[in-house]
Amino acid sequence: MKKIYQAINSIELKGDPGQAPEWVELIPAGRVTGRDGRSWLNSRPEDILAGFAALGADLPVDIEHSTELKAPGGDPAPAAGWVKELQNRDGAVWGRIEWTDSGRELVASKAYRYLSPVIVYQRDNGLIAGLSSVGLTNRPNLHLPALNQQQDVEDEMDLKQLLAALEMPETATFAEALNKIAAVKGDLSTALNRADNPPLDKFVPRADHDAALARATNAEKKLADLEKAGLEEKIETAINAALEAGKITPATADYHRAQCRQEGGLERFAEYIKAAPAIGDASKLDGKKQAGEGTALNSEELKMCQALGVSEEDFLKTRAAA
Repeated sequence: MKKIYQAINSIELKGDPGQAPEWVELIPAGRVTGRDGRSWLNSRPEDILAGFAALGADLPVDIEHSTELKAPGGDPAPAAGWVKELQNRDGAVWGRIEWTDSGRELVASKAYRYLSPVIVYQRDNGLIAGLSSVGLTNRPNLHLPALNQQQDVEDEMDLKQLLAALEMPETATFAEALNKIAAVKGDLSTALNRADNPPLDKFVPRADHDAALARATNAEKKLADLEKAGLEEKIETAINAALEAGKITPATADYHRAQCRQEGGLERFAEYIKAAPAIGDASKLDGKKQAGEGTALNSEELKMCQALGVSEEDFLKTRAAA
C-alpha cells in the first residue's frame, strides 16, 4: 500500500467570490492520471467512504502537505480545515470541509486556489483505497519540487501486517481490511453498550442481588434456629426419660446434654441408653405427702381443740394415728 501526494486534475477551489466552498471534489471518478503519466483507478468510491468512516476521525486540510512532510519531523503542521464528511457523487468522491478561520481567509482571499489530495492506493493495481490528507497549494500540477518527484511514502503499517493483525487472508484488499476494522469497532461499541446495559435474564443488579442474599441468609438463620430448638427439645425429652428410667443420674445430666448436642450425639445417646443398666430406682415419692401436708384445721376442729384444751399439733397427730 502506498501514499502519494497527488494534485489530481488541477482541483481548483470554486465558489462565491470572497467565500470558501463547503463541498469540494477530491477524487474524480474512474481513471485518474497525473502529469507524469502515471494513473490510478477510482472504481470503488464506496470503499473510500467506508475507510473514512472506519477511521472515525476528520482528515486535515493543511498548507502544502505539512501534515505529511513536516509533522513527522515534529514541525508545526496547523490545519486550515477539516474534511468532516465524504460523498459519492456519480463515482467521484466529494468532501465537506469545515474551514478554520485562517483557512477560510486564505481561500476566500485567493491566497491559495487549489487542492492537492494525498491518496492511498494499492501497489499492484493502482486502485485508490483512501485519503490521508488534503493540501492547499498554488502549484497543483506537480510543479512543486517535493510533488514533482512523485515521492512515494510507505504506509506506517504494511498491508500484510495489517491483514495479519486482523486475522484476514493475504489476498484481502485494503478496503476489506478497513471494513473489518469498522466491524470490529461496531462489535466493540455493542459490547460496551451491553456492559452498561446487561440483559436482566442473565445479570441481576447488585442491589437486588444483595437483597436476595440477605433474605437467604436470614432464612437460613431462622431455619438453623428452628432446628436447634427442635434438637434441644429432643435432647431434654431423652435426658428426662433416662433419668426416670434410672439409666443416668442427675449429676451426669449436663454431661449427657453436651454430648447429645454434638453431631450424631443424640443417636449415640439413644444407643447408650438402650444398653445401659438402671443405676438407680425412682424415689417413688411422687404424689405422696409428708406429715403435716394438707392438714390445716377447719373452724369446727379449731373450736373442738379450744374446748378440750388440746393443741393443734396434738390434735393432728391423734387424727393421723386414727
